[in-house]
Amino acid sequence: MDISGAAAIVGVAETDYMRGTSLSVPELVLEATMAAIADAGLDPSEIDGILPPPGFISSEEIAANLGADDIRYAVTVHMGGASPVAALQSATMAIAAGIATNVVITVGWNGYSAMRPRPDARPTKRRLEPGPFVDVSRNFYAPYGVRSAVQWYSMYIQRYVDLYDVEPTDAAQVALTCREHAHLNDKALMGGRPMTMDDYLASPLITEPMRKFDCCLETDCAAAVVLTSPERAKDLPHAPVLWLGGAEGHPYPADEITNRPDMLKLGLDSAAPRAFAMAGVQPADMDFLQIYDCFTYVVMMELEAIGMCPKGAAKEFVADGNISLSGRYPMNTHGGLLSQGHAWGLNHVVEAARQLRHEAGDAQVRDAELGVVTGYGDLGDGSIAVLARG
Repeated sequence: MDISGAAAIVGVAETDYMRGTSLSVPELVLEATMAAIADAGLDPSEIDGILPPPGFISSEEIAANLGADDIRYAVTVHMGGASPVAALQSATMAIAAGIATNVVITVGWNGYSAMRPRPDARPTKRRLEPGPFVDVSRNFYAPYGVRSAVQWYSMYIQRYVDLYDVEPTDAAQVALTCREHAHLNDKALMGGRPMTMDDYLASPLITEPMRKFDCCLETDCAAAVVLTSPERAKDLPHAPVLWLGGAEGHPYPADEITNRPDMLKLGLDSAAPRAFAMAGVQPADMDFLQIYDCFTYVVMMELEAIGMCPKGAAKEFVADGNISLSGRYPMNTHGGLLSQGHAWGLNHVVEAARQLRHEAGDAQVRDAELGVVTGYGDLGDGSIAVLARG
């Protein structure tokens, strides 16, 4: 079954990216979801497919608040930061199969305030559901002091740095570019806060080789997108954004790093060729890149995995302005997780849709017709979507 082009993104929205909010996670999610449905020109009751974030809010709760009384398809994708982009494939399958008509994908969390409770904030028992790696981390990594994502990642990122002679100034190009693009985005948390190479190099090491400015932002936020069929999209307000192809991939073993035959092989290494083949295009055809940027070095590994450059060549790829707005491959034109905010990468999908609708304002890539979005789960799970202006 060929599902390339079988669904289109017709509505997008995101909340502000905040460090501290009085809103609960369900309130954030519902704010973004209602705004995305309105952006699509639909009534909330017309939604019949819901893909919610794991743990924080259920599809049933979303449906009740929307007044959507005929939900035909509901599923939660459990791939961490790879979930939203992988969810695009699931939504497209549901639409292509005739199971659902209008599908909303939504993500939201209190990624900043959950770790910093305030006396004036309402307590919540809603939590991110743990991934399959939690038991491995707790039993085998934590006893040695390896307890957080930046520490887990450092095990293979240090290998990448050593193997390909990657310098801090190479990774800095990713951080500095995202920061420059954030200045063009009113919703970017780091907009208006300049960063220089000296600032980057002066930032403290968190876990070698990663400095503070190699790490994504902690934020409270939510985002949502609405998909429907290309035929229905013709009657809606915005230019449709077609899903041309996508895939998900998982490293082996997916829940453990140190026993992998090749710890530098990511899920995207297997997913990307399938996605581009489905879409019938090549990596070099892209007008822009929205790359999941949990850490700068991970961006470089992803660029190699999706075929933008050979293994070990990302340090050259990100140099000399190639990924800036005026470069050949503008990347993370909204500021990304590094400088806009952390909505699990669904904000990358929102930005890609705005680029292809030619509604990205000062960050608009001229004549953008084709772009790629990636997702990245905690120990190397990968997802990818190739999107086009309809």
